[in-house]
Amino acid sequence: MNPAPAPIPQRVGGFGGAEGLASYLKAERIDAVIDATHPFAQRMSANTLAAADATGTPLVIFTRPPWARQEGDHWIEVATMDDAAEALGSERKTVFLTQGRLQLAAFTKAPQHRYVVRTIDQPAGIDTLPECTLILARGPFALDDELKLMRDERVEALVTKNSGGRATYAKIEAARTLGVNVVMVRRPKAPEAETLYDLDAVMTWIGAHRSLL
Repeated sequence: MNPAPAPIPQRVGGFGGAEGLASYLKAERIDAVIDATHPFAQRMSANTLAAADATGTPLVIFTRPPWARQEGDHWIEVATMDDAAEALGSERKTVFLTQGRLQLAAFTKAPQHRYVVRTIDQPAGIDTLPECTLILARGPFALDDELKLMRDERVEALVTKNSGGRATYAKIEAARTLGVNVVMVRRPKAPEAETLYDLDAVMTWIGAHRSLL
């Protein structure tokens, strides 16, 4: 991974769990925390909530709203990646995997399918899938490109996490257009904290807490 430089001070690396993060918040005299991690980063968000509670630090979650089923969508919603592999069924089909480079091992339990795997980085365990095509690409993706890919590969099912956002939504639109079934992995239960979906609302939240300092 090669993220673009951030225009603000940054720290790279872990904190050592909730206790380590709590120590960091105290040492750096952090006045407020915005959890902007991926919607599926369940452990990281749980640690952030625990550290904020332990230190009395105000916390807000900033995330993308989840995708919602639209007319014409053919979704099978599941809780885990193992459930997603099972939901594909026993009949052989071409499956487009876009859930990220992790958890590919779940699909070794369904070796009857042909997989088209798209990730940003080389995934671990790709060789465990008996028949697959690997595409390394970073979004955003255009609808016309997603339609072409699915047609060229003759995709019959799409597996994805409900990450939300516009950058990768074109695959959902393409599946709707082509009548492709979507196996949608639901988001894990979010921490019980205030959640905002709009950047302006987050900036307002920061301003409100700054005025209390």
